[in-house]
Amino acid sequence: MRTSRRARHPPAPEALPAVAMEGELYRRLPPEGTGDLRLQPQGPEEARAFVNAFLKRSMPKMKDEAIQDILTRKAVVLEHYSKKRTKEKRKKTKGFTAKQRRDMRLFEIEPQQQRYAIFLPLHELWKQYIRDLCHGLKPDAQPHMVQSKLLKADLHGAIVTVTKSKCPSYVGITGIVLQEFKHVFKIITKEDKLKVVPKLNNVFSLEIDGFISYIYGSKFQLRASERSAKKFKLKGTIDL
Repeated sequence: MRTSRRARHPPAPEALPAVAMEGELYRRLPPEGTGDLRLQPQGPEEARAFVNAFLKRSMPKMKDEAIQDILTRKAVVLEHYSKKRTKEKRKKTKGFTAKQRRDMRLFEIEPQQQRYAIFLPLHELWKQYIRDLCHGLKPDAQPHMVQSKLLKADLHGAIVTVTKSKCPSYVGITGIVLQEFKHVFKIITKEDKLKVVPKLNNVFSLEIDGFISYIYGSKFQLRASERSAKKFKLKGTIDL
C-alpha cells in the first residue's frame, strides 16, 4: 500500500490593516540608514505630503481618491507618461506648374537638334536595355513574356511605327521616340521631322531582334513612370 505525502505550504501572512500599512509607509527611517544614504529624516506629515505629490506626478491620469485606494490596498506600479512629441510637418517642395514648364520651354527640342542621326546612339542604348530586361531575347523566348516586358519598359529611344489609325495621315510614320507623355509620343523621323502623334485611336508596332509587339494607344494612355504598376491585357482588341 503506497501512501503520498502532501506538501505543506507555509500559511499566508495575514493582511495588515490599512492603518498599520499607512504607519509602516510613513514611518521615520532609522538614523543609521539615513546617514548612509545621506537623507534628511522627515516626520510622518512631511513624508505623507511627499508621497502624495510624487504619486500625483507619476500617475497624472488618476484621481486622488483612486491613488489613495490603490496605496492602501495593493502594491503601486508607477507608470511613466512621456509627453507626446508633435511631429513637425515636412514642407513639400513645390515643383513647377504646367504653365511654368511651358514658359521655360523645358520639353522643347531646339530645331538644330531635330536630326535623326543624333538619336541613333540612344536607340542602340535602348535595344541593349531591352535585351537585358528580357534576359537576352533568345529565339526560344516566349512572345507573351517579351510583350509584357515591352509594355512596362521605357520607350525613350525605341523605333515605333504607326500601323493603324483613324486618321490616315498618321499611318506609316516611323521614327525614334524622343519624348513620351500621357497622351502623345514625340517622334523624330528619318527625314529629320519631329512628329507629335497622339496615342488615342492609333496602333503602334515595335520591333526588336525579330520580335514584333503591337501597342494599342487607346489602352496605353499612361505616363512612362506609371506603367510599371499597370496590369495590361495581352490580348489586343480591334477597336482603335
